[in-house]
Amino acid sequence: MKRLFRCCAAMLMVSAWLALFFAAANSTAVAKTIEMLDGRVELGGVPLDGANVVLYATKGPDPAQRIVTVTTTPEGSFRIFDVAIPDDAVAYLVVHDKTRPIALLSILGQAVPDQVVVNELTTVASAFTAARFIDGESISGNPLGLRIAAGNAPNLVDPTTGKWGEVLLDPINSTENTTLARLNTLGAMITAFGTIADDEWRKAFLKAATPTDGSTPKDTLGALAGIARTPWANPKPLYDLFDKAYPRPNDGSRRSAPFVPYLAYSPPDFAMMLKFAGGGIYSAGKICFDAKGNLWSGQNWMAGSQSGVIRNIGGGTVKLAPNGTSLSPPIVGFTGMGVDGIGWGTGVTLDKVWVTSFNGSIGVMDFDGKPVASESDFPMAGKTGNLMGVGVAGNGDVWIADGTKDQLLHFPGGSVKDGRVVTVEGLKSPFGIAIDAQNRVWVSNSQSDTVVRFAANNPSKSESFRAGIGVRGVNLDSKGNLWVVSNMSLNFPPPQVPKGTSIMKQFQMVLEYLAPKLSGGKTTGVANMIRPDGTQPEPMGFTGGGVVNVPWGVSIDGNDDVWIGNFWGRGVVLMAGDETKGHRDGTKTGDAIHVFQSGSIQMVTDVAIDPAGNAWVANNWNNVAAAGEADPARQTSTWGGGDGIVCIYGVAAPAKTPVMGQARAAN
Repeated sequence: MKRLFRCCAAMLMVSAWLALFFAAANSTAVAKTIEMLDGRVELGGVPLDGANVVLYATKGPDPAQRIVTVTTTPEGSFRIFDVAIPDDAVAYLVVHDKTRPIALLSILGQAVPDQVVVNELTTVASAFTAARFIDGESISGNPLGLRIAAGNAPNLVDPTTGKWGEVLLDPINSTENTTLARLNTLGAMITAFGTIADDEWRKAFLKAATPTDGSTPKDTLGALAGIARTPWANPKPLYDLFDKAYPRPNDGSRRSAPFVPYLAYSPPDFAMMLKFAGGGIYSAGKICFDAKGNLWSGQNWMAGSQSGVIRNIGGGTVKLAPNGTSLSPPIVGFTGMGVDGIGWGTGVTLDKVWVTSFNGSIGVMDFDGKPVASESDFPMAGKTGNLMGVGVAGNGDVWIADGTKDQLLHFPGGSVKDGRVVTVEGLKSPFGIAIDAQNRVWVSNSQSDTVVRFAANNPSKSESFRAGIGVRGVNLDSKGNLWVVSNMSLNFPPPQVPKGTSIMKQFQMVLEYLAPKLSGGKTTGVANMIRPDGTQPEPMGFTGGGVVNVPWGVSIDGNDDVWIGNFWGRGVVLMAGDETKGHRDGTKTGDAIHVFQSGSIQMVTDVAIDPAGNAWVANNWNNVAAAGEADPARQTSTWGGGDGIVCIYGVAAPAKTPVMGQARAAN
């Protein structure tokens, strides 16, 4: 009877399994199978025995799906096999120690490898690239942002080995910034938490890892996610804990930390930054993203050239994949349609990329970089001056600023053949363009102290608003507030630039004018916020307490906070937006929350936010003498332009791309 019962039970189980199998097979949900995943878990280089390893899948804003849980052997190994996850999902592993509040993380992405190592370094890398999506051990958010986060984690740490990633090891990163040392220092603190630290140290670590807008974490994964979310919050207390865990010997020899190199000094923040080069990157102007998160940027000058404001060879258009891989041709970038050198003129619509040239040419290409028109297709061909900014409206209209003829070009719906020249009163070397939800066009005047606004259907009636001097980048937050940055403050004596002066000559004159005036640590420049009704909460502009210094570009993230390309300040300023949330108590609109600087960040024009909350930074200039002198030193004559684009991981609220009209949060 017992044998019969067991047989019947077995048959029922098989029947139930077959029913589930065929139900899954007939389901509209597409799944992929992980046939075999072999892994190892380490802490301090020692296998972690008896730990629970949880495989998750995530693909959107709903909480991540727990797929399977396994336990590590005494050798720290585990195996997962024959499990299905949604085809479009990002897979990741969370490891829990059986007795201590130690949790480790590794994001595996959509293509799950056959072998993985989960350790302190994978935890740091994954926590920073997915900083905006981690809630406890669940990772969720906008689908594109999740894929971008997963694609960037291997740049820092290889999930198959648990060792440093290929991009981090590139000499432009391993020796030019402190990201490697920061990664190792944070990894060492996870090690200390689970090995040599006492209860007092662990409590202090969790407190120091608390993000500005969150609660005290309960384990090491929560701690790293907190640090990654606001890496500027408590850098000194964190470094002091590292110093306490691994004290520097009196004889100055190496610390006992498990990963080298480590930080030798307390950092200004623990942000993770990587620089990307290649694909024609050199003197990047404006940065834009397409709907898939690819980065596009026009280059002032050609990579490898001895270009500056006096002698130059124009650059092309570069494209980077969401993980920073260059997708454009080396040195020259994408070219065509007569474009030779691109200033502020890069714009992306839902189906095309628009660039403008110093020589008056306009380039329109598909997302493979192929021109979709010819020079003669433009009705105003041969009738334009040095072209600058590209503005894209929510309805697909494209507007272009003519910086030397004081006019605009309008392409309804992005139609090349329907383009026309638009004359607007009050333009003086127009530079940046933004179009609000009321279809009003905002234009900055680089040779004035004003921003001009007019209804797109009635350009003959315009109004002007005062900002700073030398008005540059503009962008609209989700409320319709215009944020605009100006090179100089209103109380700063303006340079005299004759009408019609070429853009490069303008740059030369402004450089020669500013350089002696900004010696000895002096600063100038402001950010202004102009409300939809035209009022300004701070008419003289925000300076962030003096940290804003000759700003050039401005972007808005998904929280409506403001990101400024701080040209002369060689960095990026994060500024509180219009009564935005998630900051320290007492933070007001226009307050500087943090300034990001690095050996990899040079003289910045633009900073833009992608759907994963990464801030991408355009290095436009590097060596001022090489960029501005008529007879520069030959050893540094190729250093005039900035030599890369830098990504700061997970520091912003994810933004919807492409930016067409007002900023929006990614969803």
